[in-house]
Amino acid sequence: MSNDFAIQMEHIWTRFGDKVIHKDINLNLPRGEILGLVGASGCGKTTLLREIIGLQIPSEGEVFVMGQSLKKITVGHGQRLRSDCGVLFQKGALFSVLDVFDNIAFPLREVGVKDEELISRLVFMKLAMVGLSPDDAWLKPADLSGGMIKRVALARTMILEPGLLLLDEPTSGLDPISSEDFVTLLSELHRDLKFTVVMVTHDLDILRDLCTQVAVLADNQLVAFGPLASVLNCPHPFVKSFFHNRRARRVFQYQEEAHG
Repeated sequence: MSNDFAIQMEHIWTRFGDKVIHKDINLNLPRGEILGLVGASGCGKTTLLREIIGLQIPSEGEVFVMGQSLKKITVGHGQRLRSDCGVLFQKGALFSVLDVFDNIAFPLREVGVKDEELISRLVFMKLAMVGLSPDDAWLKPADLSGGMIKRVALARTMILEPGLLLLDEPTSGLDPISSEDFVTLLSELHRDLKFTVVMVTHDLDILRDLCTQVAVLADNQLVAFGPLASVLNCPHPFVKSFFHNRRARRVFQYQEEAHG
């Protein structure tokens, strides 16, 4: 498989018993793109993320991540690949008993880094990268605002400097200002570090302002994939209901004017 692609999914079928979740999904995502994954609740978006990271095996088909087949991966390759993939869960999933410093340091310690001076340097570097102060390192998750939780979770995700980030509803639960700040931060980090992003999102502003590619799951299939402008022209009923309702028309007005 080509190393030009961060993710390749070939003829992916996912079944839970008699229930079909994914039906013959094919997707090639070049490195460095930001993909927004859209679909109705229960359509299998998070399941697809789990299959990309190797936490779940498709019923049929093959997934390649950074050119490596997850079917044929060795234990050593699997550990290296997981180190190159960062996951940001919907609610941050910080460890409540650990302070911010130890939450961010956790992946380093998990992969066997013993040098506490190195860990400290890297943790404070990532704190600064996400716009938090050194004093924030000693706070517990219960002391953080929603926006700060997302930033700490992002710092933890970035601590191993992954080439691929998987984000599940990254702005869920944030107020509009915090959401916009988080999107700006992610955009700046992406510009500087050139990682690939796959995010599940229903946020129309993120799809417009941040995503370079959009994938739409509906009827168990990938019904649209490409730049936002091309997805807007997809005739599928879910695409029409999601991208052409009253609010969406306001958000995407300039695309519709340009392509309508």
